[in-house]
Amino acid sequence: MNEVFIALDFEDKTQAWDFLNQFPTDVRPAVKIGMELFYREGPSFIEAIKAAGFTVFLDLKLYDIPNTVAHAVRNLARLDIDYLTLHTAGGVEMMQGAVAGAKEGAQAVGVQAPKLLGITQLTSFSEASMQATQLVQATMAESVTHLARLADEAGLDGTISSAFESEAIHAATSDGFLSITPGIRLAGDAAGDQSRVVTPGRAKEMQADGIVVGRSITQATDPVAAYQKVMTEFTQGA
Repeated sequence: MNEVFIALDFEDKTQAWDFLNQFPTDVRPAVKIGMELFYREGPSFIEAIKAAGFTVFLDLKLYDIPNTVAHAVRNLARLDIDYLTLHTAGGVEMMQGAVAGAKEGAQAVGVQAPKLLGITQLTSFSEASMQATQLVQATMAESVTHLARLADEAGLDGTISSAFESEAIHAATSDGFLSITPGIRLAGDAAGDQSRVVTPGRAKEMQADGIVVGRSITQATDPVAAYQKVMTEFTQGA
């Protein structure tokens, strides 16, 4: 897997389509749709994006009691999304409920179940802020690795974490378990609100299976060229 997900961090579907329409019809990148856009535009926007040929990564970071998450995932899977996120901090039972819900929802409409990705620690967290906020003494690597093992045990397809933890995640989980990494910037770009950032090429060297890129592409003068540059760096390493 060498997937590059473009984070559609736009206020509404008009802005999102203005961006996506810059891509030629034979270039359909994978896109990440987060809470801001989904909560405004709803399922119909997801259906339109899918109909246009884009791979959809729905980033809702679900976190609730197992039954609620299972039912939520079942409904979301009916949208034929490709990837969906939930918080590993919800525990194994919650994650197992999500796996069951994904299968049930997808089967109901005859589509493939989405790959479920567990959020470990947000890339906006430094180790010190994680420890202070969560009242833990574990290092960032220890916490992320532990949560990745739980996700693997529960049957998730992979995790979302910084590229700094990708190697440890692969060492601690089964073959084929994915490490998808946000916090990606092209060299020279501002880090913004991320604490642990790397370039696409460095993420590849650090064993990331896929990367999420926002501002380095969406705020570029030529987004298509920026996307192609990110793809090249990530697939070839740097």
